[in-house]
Order: sequence, then structure tokens, then C-alpha cells
Amino acid sequence: MGLGGYPTLGLAEARKVAQRWREVAAGGRDPIKEREAEERAARREDISLAIITADAFEARKAELKGDGTAGRWLSPLNIHVLPKLGRVPVTDLDQRDIRDTLAPIWHTKADTARKAMNRLSIVMKHAAALGLDVDLQATDKAKALLGKSRHVPKNIPAMAWADVPSFYASLEEPTPTHLAMRLLILTGVRSKPLRLIRLEQIEGDVWTIPGESMKGRKGQTPDFRVPLSIEAQRVIDLAKPHVRNGFLFPNSQKGVISDMTLSRHMERRGLEARPHGFRTSLRTWLAEATDAPHEVAETMLGHTVDSGVVRAYRRTDFLEQRAKLSERWADYVTGGAGQVVKLAGGV
Repeated sequence: MGLGGYPTLGLAEARKVAQRWREVAAGGRDPIKEREAEERAARREDISLAIITADAFEARKAELKGDGTAGRWLSPLNIHVLPKLGRVPVTDLDQRDIRDTLAPIWHTKADTARKAMNRLSIVMKHAAALGLDVDLQATDKAKALLGKSRHVPKNIPAMAWADVPSFYASLEEPTPTHLAMRLLILTGVRSKPLRLIRLEQIEGDVWTIPGESMKGRKGQTPDFRVPLSIEAQRVIDLAKPHVRNGFLFPNSQKGVISDMTLSRHMERRGLEARPHGFRTSLRTWLAEATDAPHEVAETMLGHTVDSGVVRAYRRTDFLEQRAKLSERWADYVTGGAGQVVKLAGGV
């Protein structure tokens, strides 16, 4: 049994290694086979699911929002998969391993389980691209073993648009919470960009949200412009005395108000609806009380419409049309008649 050549292996180290293998042989085991098993184990560690997952993540970072710094891409795997399967070589991973790992959350946390399964599939494809002999059908087979999820997704409760004016009228205190809720209703944006709004993002009657703050927007996605109605500008003016470190809606300690702050305000009022639901209120109003085209109405909510090719040629964000609709929505919310809106030019 060769131990290695000089000078890679010195005399003192060679004596130590030789003694170790003599003891293995004295114990009735084959030292050559024992060493080969250790080498295989070392190679297996290099292709563990944890290591291949990290490599796959690095390869995909450029496609992820903020280069994946928020950790949302990895979190379903880090929490629910890697603690159990992280040390398993990807070449040994099969559908039974995946089924047993995701079974506890398959019906109770369906969305998280789906994300974990999809990302496992991406990791397996990455392993195959590295030349590893993996079962690319393992995730599909695991889905077949797990069966259809019994989980029924629930939509976020939304307030009927007919009830929005009375709720808006109740937000009469000039506090960050009341003012943030008002601006949320008026603009139809998501909670995160609303809570993180900064004074320098506002120029006249346009609020420009950085692209990285928009949900689902990755890479070099352009910023999103939000038209501000006269009422929205008034709310912003009322909020300016609260500004701290550039943020329009700071909390009482440091940073900005939390999403939970807005939700709890509605809970204390005994309302089932939640802040995010005002986007549904606005979208339903657009459908039922205006003749706004689909792409304009969807853009009001910051949704991406059409394919990338179509968007590349249609370089407009419908700002002018959205400004008119925002003004009408503000008029309705603050007590206007809410009559059917006709936009000039058939838009």
C-alpha cells in the first residue's frame, strides 16, 4: 500500500500514516479499501445538495431582485430542505427523499412547499449542467407521490370600493399611520414602497419608486412613476413635519412604520379587510366605474403586462392616462359622486 511520495509526504508524516493503517489492518479491515471509502466520502461531500445549492444560487444571482440579498430565493430550501438533505450527494437524491422532506408542509404551507420544490428542480438541473449524474425527474416524481395539495389559497381580504370613502374620511388624524393609509389608498401601491417613500422620490405631481422596490422587478428594471393627485400631494404635505432621515413615514423609534402597524390599525377597527386589499378595491373600481383599458388599469397597480418583446416596443407607462384616473379616484374617495369615468381619446 503506497502512502504518497516525498516531498509531498514527509518522513515523520509517513510514519504516522503508516502506523494508522497498520492499526486498521490489525483490526481485520482492509486498509486500501478503507482509504478508498474515505476518498469517496470526500468526493461525495463536494457534491452535497448544500454545496450544489450554493453554486446554483451564485449562478442565478444576476436574475434575482437585488442579487438575492433578501434571501427569499434560498429561504424555502434553507428552512425546510437543507437541514435534512443538505449533506446528501445530489447524485443520491431521489423522489422518496424529497417526498419525505416536504410532506410535513405539503398541505399546510403549500406555497412554501411549491417554491422549495421548484428551486430544488433548478438545483438539480444545475447539477446536471455540471456533469453530475442526477435524476432530473426526481422533483416531478416527488410531486406525484405527494399528490395534489389540499391547501386552498385565500385572497387578502379587500374592502368593497363602495365602502372606501367612509373609511378614508375616518383617517382624520395627521399621524404617520393615518397619512400613510391615506396615501396607500390614493395611489394603489404596495405597502413596502409606500412605507419606504422618501422626499427625494417626489417631484411635483410624480412619485418615482426605485425599480428594486417593486415586487417581482429584477436587474435593471426601470423605476416606476406614480401620478399624484391633488389630494395625494396634500397628504404628502401633511406628512412632511414627520420626516426623519428623509423618510416620510418614520416610526416612533427608528426606521419606518411597519406593515403590521397598518394592518393592526384596521384590526382595531374591527375590519376584516387589510391594507393590501385596497389595491383590489382600486382595481375593481377601475373595472366597474371606468372604461380604462386593461393595460392602463393594470399599470395603475404596477403590474407588468404583455411580453418583454411587446414592452420593448411599447415604451410608455401611460402616465397621462393614469394621472386622470388617479384624480378621479381621489375625487371619489374624498366624497365625489363616483360616476362612470370616460377618458378622452377612448383611453
